Amino acid sequence: MASTPKERLQRVLGLPASGRGLSPAAKTALLFAGLALVVAAVAWLDPRPSLRHVRATMLSGSPTGNYFATVDRLADEVSRRKGRLANVATAGSVENIRRLSEARTKCDAHFALMQDGIDWPDKHGLELIGRLPRDESLVILGRNADRIASIGDLKGLRLGVGPEGSGTEHLMRRVLAPLAALDFRVSSQPIDRQLDMLEKGELDLGAMVIDADAKLLADAVRNRNLQILDLPDVASLARRLPFARVGRIEAGQIDYVRRLPAQAKQVLTVQTLIVGNGCASHSATQGMMSAVSELFPTFVRHNRGEPNLTGLPLDTVAKSFFDEEGPDLVGQHAPWVVDILPTATWVKLALVISVLFSGMAVLHRFRLWRIDANRVRVERDIPALFGEGTTVGDIEAMDAAERHRNPDARAKLDAVIARLVELSERCRKQSLSVLVPMGEEMAYRYQETLIADTLHALRAYRDRIA
Repeated sequence: MASTPKERLQRVLGLPASGRGLSPAAKTALLFAGLALVVAAVAWLDPRPSLRHVRATMLSGSPTGNYFATVDRLADEVSRRKGRLANVATAGSVENIRRLSEARTKCDAHFALMQDGIDWPDKHGLELIGRLPRDESLVILGRNADRIASIGDLKGLRLGVGPEGSGTEHLMRRVLAPLAALDFRVSSQPIDRQLDMLEKGELDLGAMVIDADAKLLADAVRNRNLQILDLPDVASLARRLPFARVGRIEAGQIDYVRRLPAQAKQVLTVQTLIVGNGCASHSATQGMMSAVSELFPTFVRHNRGEPNLTGLPLDTVAKSFFDEEGPDLVGQHAPWVVDILPTATWVKLALVISVLFSGMAVLHRFRLWRIDANRVRVERDIPALFGEGTTVGDIEAMDAAERHRNPDARAKLDAVIARLVELSERCRKQSLSVLVPMGEEMAYRYQETLIADTLHALRAYRDRIA
């Protein structure tokens, strides 16, 4: 006899045919199913800190340049922690400033790498996120760069200054401004094209702003047989450029075995800036900075130890990140809280609320004290009307005395009643105030009870003498 679908399901789950109760096997199966659901929920929620909330775009530079490679590494770190950072190739720092500033309306770009020393346009709305701890070097290459020993040897040379609109071009034109007497024949071209022209002898010198350990520079020196120019009198040149410093590429730094370069080279160095336009959320900014700290362990110390001379205001989230020497726990575990207000602001807000409630409590106690003091002052006037030792109960049961029938005595009694009525109304009004902490209104109710008892006795007596 064929079984029904219901019966087959009962056999699989271990249910009895009657459908009542569960067999031990069914209970075990349901227990394991529940545990599996809990494990799946924990795995999906994953309470461990991550960068899921980071969804941002960063402008870098040429696909063969160091900026692009740096952002690529940063994007990999963000991706490893379950976030997303898009790397957008550009012509360089000058284009990055323009595009990042324009992106404030559509927010299709959030961060950018750019070198220090760029002129900031008016109303750019950009903020400094941080400075990478590794400076970049202004490296000038040439087939016969080792033969140049003095400023005079540079006169009339053909000089490539990097891609048009790049940070290299901008920096080189600032470097060349006081050197007009050398009559350089300046041209702009992409880095790859510039290296080809240098190798073929179509250019005498070519500039690039790059990490001294970058693969592109090592390839140019090792495989293209280009030499690094030892800038003559580089210290005096750096003094003309407040954002530049004197750096050094050691002998054999690029190739220790072949000793390339053959001698140590003096170069100019500039800092690499991470700049934002305010489009990224607070938590995304903090998450991105956490990834930077993973790639550059001295990132926080470098930014805490040097003043900000870039001309850009420091982002508030970045300031908090550096002050706390890393991401705070709230930003790691509850990034949506940081998006509402930075953690430091939450702490200040909590302090303000605490001070506010403390002030409210002090004011509440002061007002309650004044009501009690005024009530006692009124009660001190009662013995003058009825005699010392007279209680409220005595007044309530007391027969009308002849001395209280004259107008002066009744006027005094009416004045006491009026003062108590006014005090009772003030007590009720203040008991309903927002200054009264929850539960403390009972103190006002106690005062109201004392005042009401006295009023009841005085009014009853006043009715009797009327």
